[in-house]
Amino acid sequence: MLWRKFNGDTIRLPIKEAVANAIQRETAAGFKLKVCIGTDSQVKGKDTEFATVIVFLREGHGGFMFIHNEKTQLKYSIKERMLVEVAKSIEIAYELCNLFTQYDVDMEVHADINTNPSFKSNEALREAMGYILGMGFAFKAKPEAFASSSCANKAVN
Repeated sequence: MLWRKFNGDTIRLPIKEAVANAIQRETAAGFKLKVCIGTDSQVKGKDTEFATVIVFLREGHGGFMFIHNEKTQLKYSIKERMLVEVAKSIEIAYELCNLFTQYDVDMEVHADINTNPSFKSNEALREAMGYILGMGFAFKAKPEAFASSSCANKAVN
């Protein structure tokens, strides 16, 4: 899985090692960190493009993120696509959760799903929330889900 920084630089280490290094560097610099993980997608012709982000927030001092992009030609209903986004976020959250526990870093999974029932993405809200909370992760949906709805949204190619 290829990850990059927001500036486009490729992350050459395995993501778990890169995240551990980032946590160590930032905490050594005196920052209290919080991590938010989210995925967004866009359908462009036959392709569905996904961007998953790991957003590191330095309490009161901005933040930075790591980005993974992927493309598929699979067709999804809106509900399926929302749940695939959540699954991608959970996959990376699960891979990294021991690090967050080890370094006492709060982590949330953000879902790009609207809490307003008049939006189509809302169909997936109950399942997504159950999936995320069932894995033991903190959960945010729109409008609080900035990692997916703002950060990942800007990272979809």
